[in-house]
Amino acid sequence: MFDKACMLAWAILLGACAAKAQDAEQMVTQAVRTELAADAADHSLWIYYDVDRKPDASVKQWVAETRSGELHRVMDRDGQAVDRADQQSGMNAFIHDPSAQIKQRKAGRHDDAQATRMLNLLPKAFVWRKAGTQNGLTTLHFRPNPNFDPPTWESRVFAAMEGDMTVDDAQHRIVSLRGRLIHDVKFGYGLFGELEAGGTFDVERRPLGNDEWQITQTHIHIDGHALIFKNISEEEDEEKSKFQQLPENITLASAEKQLLQRP
Repeated sequence: MFDKACMLAWAILLGACAAKAQDAEQMVTQAVRTELAADAADHSLWIYYDVDRKPDASVKQWVAETRSGELHRVMDRDGQAVDRADQQSGMNAFIHDPSAQIKQRKAGRHDDAQATRMLNLLPKAFVWRKAGTQNGLTTLHFRPNPNFDPPTWESRVFAAMEGDMTVDDAQHRIVSLRGRLIHDVKFGYGLFGELEAGGTFDVERRPLGNDEWQITQTHIHIDGHALIFKNISEEEDEEKSKFQQLPENITLASAEKQLLQRP
């Protein structure tokens, strides 16, 4: 009788754990669907202040988004103030260079496609569980799913992470995503690069109104180098602030005027 009671208790416990895991995965799936739908519907353009620090370069700048591309007014480069004439000449060079605009838009589409692929992998690449709920936010812990077979080299890095994702319960939006590489990742047996265990990343997002969210902080600290990730720095701290929405039909010339009005 005792053995049967123990077996029944274990069955109930395991069933409850499985249900919780399923609930957590459903929350992740819903958040991913919400993010993808919101991104597809979002045509908003913004001006914001950007501080980007890397080991070999740093920049403080105002950025204005347009349909033709992002216009950058660089205020400070590597700790040295950029005078107004150079700020303006840098913007004018981009405005009158269609090839640079095309190149930037192509890179943006690549980054967007990469982000979409990574988002779609979230529910199945990891094993999820609820870690806690507070102030309308639910924290979900993730660890690599042993049954997941990464389809690309990019996803191999993604699937080597363990960490936490915070979701806004009311809007089903991703508020933050923090992870740590729990084992080394080698590409081509190390010939194309290697990322070392212990590296971390932290992405923070905030609502700006009208169901629009933006990344406000990105912190990446990963030791190693991978030749295949040309658009990803292994050491970077970036903060975006002072967001203000721009007209959807704003031109590069009008964006330049907006940027020059900023302090």
